[in-house]
Amino acid sequence: MNSVEQDEIGSGATVVVGIAELVTCEEAFVGGRGGDSLGIVRDAAVVVEGGRIAWIGPASRAPAAENRIDLGGRAVVPGFVDSHSHLVFAGDRSAEFSARMTGIPYDGGGIATTMSATRAADDQTLRGLVASRISEMRRQGTTTVEIKGGYGLTVEDEARSLRVAREFTTETTYLGAHVVPPEARGERTAYIDLVTGPMLEACLPHAKWADVFCEPNSPHAFTDEESREILGACAAAGLALRVHGNQLGPGPGVRLAVELEAASVDHCTYLSDEDVDLLVQAADTTTATLLPGVEFSTRSPYPDARRLLDAGVSVALATDCNPGTCYSSSMPFMIALAVREMRMTPAEALWAATRGGAKALRRNDAGRLSVGGPADLAVIDGPSHEHLAYRPGVPVVRTLEL
Repeated sequence: MNSVEQDEIGSGATVVVGIAELVTCEEAFVGGRGGDSLGIVRDAAVVVEGGRIAWIGPASRAPAAENRIDLGGRAVVPGFVDSHSHLVFAGDRSAEFSARMTGIPYDGGGIATTMSATRAADDQTLRGLVASRISEMRRQGTTTVEIKGGYGLTVEDEARSLRVAREFTTETTYLGAHVVPPEARGERTAYIDLVTGPMLEACLPHAKWADVFCEPNSPHAFTDEESREILGACAAAGLALRVHGNQLGPGPGVRLAVELEAASVDHCTYLSDEDVDLLVQAADTTTATLLPGVEFSTRSPYPDARRLLDAGVSVALATDCNPGTCYSSSMPFMIALAVREMRMTPAEALWAATRGGAKALRRNDAGRLSVGGPADLAVIDGPSHEHLAYRPGVPVVRTLEL
């Protein structure tokens, strides 16, 4: 618990009471081995001042504050950390989704459809679309989001995509190596030179991360050797690394991510025993980010989260919100899928959607509720975090606007 003297609370502070269950994901509240991994405080209160948390503890000991919010016995969790999304796009691919539901497999080729629409959209249109999607995320409890480029695939369009994304988050990812665009299919080497040269240079001021779709099972994506060259150039330019890997079949993505000390390798649908061993060894460095909405939307096998967790792999959950393989911005839905389809417990899924996502972004200030940290509170319309998976598809969670 965190004590504070009354005269330390400023005049504009707000005390939030009526919290039946407060999930902090904060080490100070976590029990020992076999105990409460979520750092739960029951019958709790939180004092917020200047957008940051000033006090956490039992409601019976909460200091007074000028403003008061009573949540009436609801649960509060840290705002979700969505560490994998593609929000800068225009156009519609609902017909592609319908085709997949009839049995047509996904191979990555539909990205070209979004590329054409995104290139044709002006900056104002893209900005409005991203703003709408961010608002949709916040209404479902997400407070931290990573946004990738990857739907322009020209120097100008990738730079402006990241410039727009940067208006909404500091977690921006250069993804010129999403796929080889149709006009460059016969000139792969020249396109890779573009991605590692002029396109990287133009995007560098707007990007924190670099990513690559390392997927030898798709003719549109990049091989082990190509991915290594691209990521090497990005790292040399000062960008931290992420990897799309092992989505459509077994491949080199996990090995490459661990070797290059990438912060995360995302999808991890098809993993060998060697891949799992590598992820265990790299658990402090590389997080396996699982994207169950993709499997839901493509009728593909779900990743085996139970296998990863039991082995000791660091696991995160994210939406992969994109127009082709998962047009969902709902982290609560990802939690429900993880519990139902990937054998995670509700507590494990919530941890992966908060602290796990923060670890995948190498952020120590997100996905937790701690004194001095940001007041990223999400309110559940129910008495416990279990309602996230218990009531799938119901809008039971929202960001608390203070």
